[in-house]
Amino acid sequence: MSNTKTLIEVPDFITVRDLAAVMHVSPINVIKELMSNGIMANINQEIDFDTAAIVAGEMGFDVVSTAVAIAQEEAIESEISRPAWRKVLASEDTRNLVARPPVITMLGHVDHGKTSLLDVIRQTNVQAGEAGGITQHIGAYQVAHNGDLITFLDTPGHAAFTAMRARGAQATDIAILVVAADDGVMPQTREAIDHAKAANVPIIVAMNKIDLPSANPARVMQQLSENGLIPDEWDGDTMVIQVSAKEKLGIDDLLEAILLVAEDIAPKANPSASPTGTVLEARMEKGKGVMVTLLVQNGTLKQGDTLLVGEDYGRIKAMFDYRGKRLKQASPSTPVSASGLSGIPEAGSQFEVVESEKAARKIIADRQEANRTQPIGRSGAISLDDFFSRLQEGETKTLNLVVKADVQGSLEPITNSLNKLSNDEVELEILLAATGNITESDVMLASASEAIILGFNVEADPIARATANSEQVEINYYNIIYKLIEDVDKAMKGLLAPVYEDVVIGRAEVRQVFRIKGAGNIAGCYMRTGEARRNAKARIIRGTTLLYTGPVSSLKHLSENVREVKAGFEFGVNISGWDDYYPGDFIEFFVSQRVEQ
Repeated sequence: MSNTKTLIEVPDFITVRDLAAVMHVSPINVIKELMSNGIMANINQEIDFDTAAIVAGEMGFDVVSTAVAIAQEEAIESEISRPAWRKVLASEDTRNLVARPPVITMLGHVDHGKTSLLDVIRQTNVQAGEAGGITQHIGAYQVAHNGDLITFLDTPGHAAFTAMRARGAQATDIAILVVAADDGVMPQTREAIDHAKAANVPIIVAMNKIDLPSANPARVMQQLSENGLIPDEWDGDTMVIQVSAKEKLGIDDLLEAILLVAEDIAPKANPSASPTGTVLEARMEKGKGVMVTLLVQNGTLKQGDTLLVGEDYGRIKAMFDYRGKRLKQASPSTPVSASGLSGIPEAGSQFEVVESEKAARKIIADRQEANRTQPIGRSGAISLDDFFSRLQEGETKTLNLVVKADVQGSLEPITNSLNKLSNDEVELEILLAATGNITESDVMLASASEAIILGFNVEADPIARATANSEQVEINYYNIIYKLIEDVDKAMKGLLAPVYEDVVIGRAEVRQVFRIKGAGNIAGCYMRTGEARRNAKARIIRGTTLLYTGPVSSLKHLSENVREVKAGFEFGVNISGWDDYYPGDFIEFFVSQRVEQ
């Protein structure tokens, strides 16, 4: 039996869909392989060459860069066969993958000591390594422990962590969950656990404030167990490290735990690849222009490289590490502050290095043109209505849900019933099941994980509604449990159709009737309430009797065709299929709107 792998060419960046097509496999299998490597990506998301190479390698393929393949093909001697030299290149590329420092994000409830713990780790490292304090805080830094580097991202918490994932950035290898030994697991702690689990990253618990007289480690470990994090002391697989940021206790133990987990997950990158990574922060600084904090995730970033981030670009004029020390180059997992970009990119955006500013402008122009010419279709968001069609197209086989209910007594039967709906064809995964109103954090979790939110006897707060609208996250509201279960079941079977209802938008009184040759009778009306719209439908009502319903065929104000007429104005209207208007009739204008379920 031959162990020869099929050789494929992959460009510097490729969408999940295109990679699946190159390998002749289902996109779902590629997404699952990415998830097993800690990367949450949807079918239309771009991944870099090295990520694609790792995924393809694990799926039985040898991979070569298209650019390298072309260059080698031009230079290779004619007697050397193409498959042979490409296989050699692929094996050399695999050997270029080397260990890189793990990237850590701290999550947890407010006031449980995330910032204090970060400060202690950073200060201890600086004092041990060099004289002087920290000259520049750039939102990320590195520490050395027993000769190994660790990169920490100083994010505001799980909301920022998940917002970055929603924009395609999987920048974290390990999540540190900070829990106060006196307070224990709080609502934001539970949210952080859900977000870290959804990101598929290992979790280490830092039990902070262990020095307080009110500290209760046993109670905290019990609460962690109830939330799916079984401490290693209790024969689980979650490391729980007792620390005190105030007394600087347990810091070395925490760093050692990070290195142990990092050894297990073995994060790697290719320093020789074209540099790519994530924008952590971006700001305008007086005298410096746009300053961006970047996390290099692959390749080696150099001063003078031309960066491209979305529609912003520029040549790196200067580059600094977290101490303010000037750098000429930065290897994978290194956070740097750089100047030279033309605009302020969004945090969480992916950057790449291109040949020149001219090349960057061309890429941006091509992207803008593609966006203009691309037909309007379904976005990356998902809804119950279109879940089955996406399932049929091979785009998804997992229905991710975020479930919020008013009380625990409602939540348990809902989740128990939903879990029974999974079958061989479709897996249903509940990312979060909790009580309380729908929050911005819930929406960001759903956005990052392409999940649908189901609310039972709850509402979404104003910020959550606005975020759901901008992130195109569907929220479905219910007050009957069986209806909620029935809708999800129908969605999984392709039986759920959207429900619409008629909503009255305005009411007018007919005051005169005009006969126009070739057009028939026109109702001269006064708009009493709301508005009339040309794209609406209308009901003719005489007394208490509904006479006719039909679409508006024309709408005029002072002999001019108009799109709408507001309350307080006179206008003329003609309803398609009706000609028998009388003064004193009322016309109700209405539109069909989808009902929130």
